[in-house]
Amino acid sequence: TKKLIEEDKVFALISYVGTPTTGAAMPVLTEAKVPLVGPFTGAELLRTPVNRYVFNVRASYYDETEKIVEQLVSTGNKKIAVFFQDDSYGQAGLKGVEIAMGKRNMKILALGKVERNTVKVEDAVKTINAAQPDGVVMISAYTSIAEFVRQMKRAGSTTQFHNVSFVGSKALADSLKDEGYGVAISQVVPFPWSPSVPIVKEYQEIMAKAGNTDFNFSSLEGFIVAKVMVEGLKRAGKDLTREKLVAALESMNNVDLGEFVVNFSPTSHSGSKFVDLTMIGRGGKFLK
Repeated sequence: TKKLIEEDKVFALISYVGTPTTGAAMPVLTEAKVPLVGPFTGAELLRTPVNRYVFNVRASYYDETEKIVEQLVSTGNKKIAVFFQDDSYGQAGLKGVEIAMGKRNMKILALGKVERNTVKVEDAVKTINAAQPDGVVMISAYTSIAEFVRQMKRAGSTTQFHNVSFVGSKALADSLKDEGYGVAISQVVPFPWSPSVPIVKEYQEIMAKAGNTDFNFSSLEGFIVAKVMVEGLKRAGKDLTREKLVAALESMNNVDLGEFVVNFSPTSHSGSKFVDLTMIGRGGKFLK
C-alpha cells in the first residue's frame, strides 16, 4: 500500500481482499488520505467507527451471520456450532454469530477453530461432532472448510453447513466436488446467473463481450464495486481531488445500480445490507 501511494502515486484504491490485509493497510491509507472503495471483507473494524476514507460496498459479516442464524432458527435448528479461522476474519464472523444468537437468548453449542493457512481441523471436528449440532456456521478459508466438511461427513455428521460469502463459493464447490452437495453459502451480491436482475444482465453482457461466460459471485462483486467507483468519480466532476471523491461517494444515498441499492452518507460508509442464501447443488452448481 505504501508503494502504491508513495511510488505509484495512485489516486484511490479499490477492492482490497481480506480482513487482516485490509486492516493492516488502513492506517497507511488513512494517514495519506487515499480513499479505498469496496474492500472484499465484511469485518466490523472497517465499518465502526466510520473511517472517512474507507467505503464498504458489501454487507458486513454481522449482516451475513444474522441471516444464517435466522434461517437455521426459523427451520427449527437451534443447536448451532461455529467453526472459525483463528484470526481477525474468523473472529469477526464468530462475533456476528454471538450477536445473532444473543438477540434470540441463545448460546453457541460448540466452538472449533483452525490456524490460518492450515487444514489441521481434526480437533475442531472432534469437538463439534461430539456436540451433535443441527447447524455449523463456518468462517474460514475454503481449503480448511472443505477439509472440515469432508471429515465431518465421514464421521457421520448430518448437520447443516453454512458459510459466509468470503469463503469463495466456486473454489469451495470445486474443492468439495460431490461432498459439497447441500453446503450453504450466504452471498452479498445477487445471483450471477439471474439476468432478470438488471445489474446481473449488464454484468453478463459485459463479461460475454470480453469472451468470458464464467459468471460467479466474486467477479459480480468486483463489477458492482467498479460501478460504485465510476459513479463516485462522475459525481465528483472534472476537477478531481480525493476529498471531492469522498464527498461524492457520501452523496450516494439510496442509489439503485439495477436492483442493487447502495446507500452512503457522511455518517455511514456501509453501502449495502443485501444478503442472499445459496446452496451447492448437484455437480457443483449453485441453487438459490
